[in-house]
Amino acid sequence: MRRRLLALVCVSASLLSGCGLMPGSGTERRTVTVWLMQHSASQEFLDRFTEDFERTHPSLDVDIRIQQWTGIGEKVQTALDAGERDGPDVIEVGNTQVAQYAEGDGLLDLTLESMRDWGRGDWLPGLAEPGQWGSQQYGIPWYAANRVVIYRKDLFREAGVTAPPKTRDEWLTVTERLDTGGNQGIYLAGQDWYTLAGFIWEEGGDLAKERDGVWRGTLDSPAALRGMDFYRRLQALGDGPVGADEEHPPQAGVFAGGRVAQIVAVPGLVRAIVKQNPELEDELGYFPVPGRTAGRPGAVFTGGSDLVVPANTDQRDGAVEVVAALTGARWNTELARTMNYVPNKAELAGSVAEEPGVAAMAAGAARGRATPGTPRWGAVEADNPIKTYMTAVLTGADPATEAERASRRITETLDLDPK
Repeated sequence: MRRRLLALVCVSASLLSGCGLMPGSGTERRTVTVWLMQHSASQEFLDRFTEDFERTHPSLDVDIRIQQWTGIGEKVQTALDAGERDGPDVIEVGNTQVAQYAEGDGLLDLTLESMRDWGRGDWLPGLAEPGQWGSQQYGIPWYAANRVVIYRKDLFREAGVTAPPKTRDEWLTVTERLDTGGNQGIYLAGQDWYTLAGFIWEEGGDLAKERDGVWRGTLDSPAALRGMDFYRRLQALGDGPVGADEEHPPQAGVFAGGRVAQIVAVPGLVRAIVKQNPELEDELGYFPVPGRTAGRPGAVFTGGSDLVVPANTDQRDGAVEVVAALTGARWNTELARTMNYVPNKAELAGSVAEEPGVAAMAAGAARGRATPGTPRWGAVEADNPIKTYMTAVLTGADPATEAERASRRITETLDLDPK
């Protein structure tokens, strides 16, 4: 009799609330809040992704909230520190920012999912490595961008250069040939330290290294000094200011307004160049930064974004599903095509092969690197001794002496326990 009464109660309740008898009926939908940065993805892409995700995940809604880069670090840290859970469940962060958020146990450890389900071993190293803290994976690569050589086809033709250089030695020879008359062989600002980092990595050096838990600056290593020497020789084949970086003045304007044969920049800069000088639209080409040997592009700094999940999320499973979808092959490829990015895996590079600038970028991204994986690296950049070092060398100072001085400053900044 009791079972019958319970059944009647359930049937009656089902008329009002479903009582869970029909598949999917009465199921409460959960919302996954996602913070993405302005201009990382088009609204059209986000609309398509949201519609498809919610259709294939009937119990989940996606609430995408666009954020500004300015002040985002403090805003993210506040969300990670929140005692009561009312913030984002997924956050887009710069690939080099992951360590500072993971250090304070603010992020969810996604190592298992990365290795078991997401193909961690196939990710671009320049995105995957900075997404780690210790041996654990906290940041999941979303998209990448890196520098290539943007060149003027007309100036190459005038100099009799029929094909882009394949090695660094060829690059120097070609650039010297281009640097004649009123032409600059290359415009390379004296403090473009991201480009220098690639040259140092190509030689087998680094900006800083960790040993026994202690980070030390390593600009004074023989390999790093070789990278700086190559930078010095290349930079001399143009009129780039030795005491400024690539944004002072913006190199897009310099390239658009003068007879400059080459610059080192992300392909997206071409939009600004052509806007200032429409006549160059059909005269611009791209090639990967050359390496020491043919058939292997040079090492480059890889910028881009990772997706992280705050440890204080109350929608863990839903957040993981969103990350899996956004960084998976289908939507990662769609994003790359839509926004001219490099996909997060080298095997997906074919999806952007039809766009010359992105194809050159993807070729270089296979050898991409990131800045040292310490949460203190942001402090190094804030008071950047690498720039001071570069200017000193380019104005005739002894490279070994200046490299030792800069390395000492980096070590002092990275020291978490100063004496």
